[in-house]
Amino acid sequence: MSDQAPQTAVCWNEIPVSDMNKAVEFYNTVFKWTLTIDDTGPNPMAWLGGDMNTAGGHLYPGKPAAGGNGPTVHIVVPDKVEEAAARCTAAGGTVLSEAIEIPPGRFIYAIDPDGNSLGLFEPAQAT
Repeated sequence: MSDQAPQTAVCWNEIPVSDMNKAVEFYNTVFKWTLTIDDTGPNPMAWLGGDMNTAGGHLYPGKPAAGGNGPTVHIVVPDKVEEAAARCTAAGGTVLSEAIEIPPGRFIYAIDPDGNSLGLFEPAQAT
């Protein structure tokens, strides 16, 4: 194992939410997950994507940055970004942009109901 961590690696995200049940419902709706709340630790958590054994993150009870001013967490959507954006709006989030094209794919900026900044990310199709 190398003595140095990769310079561009992000290995974990923690998204603070004011109401775990409502946040789990929002993230399950937008990303088509089946998050559940894990109460076995010192604080309740819901593992993003449902698996703690991969790079990812979790929701936890905390104080979100006001008005989407915290870090933006980009999360891969299971379909087109426009479909995820529609689910985001229907679930109480706010869509802030049209789809933005970049070489690795497309994304839309959004804010969850707590004000956390999100990127709804659709990877480019391999050719």
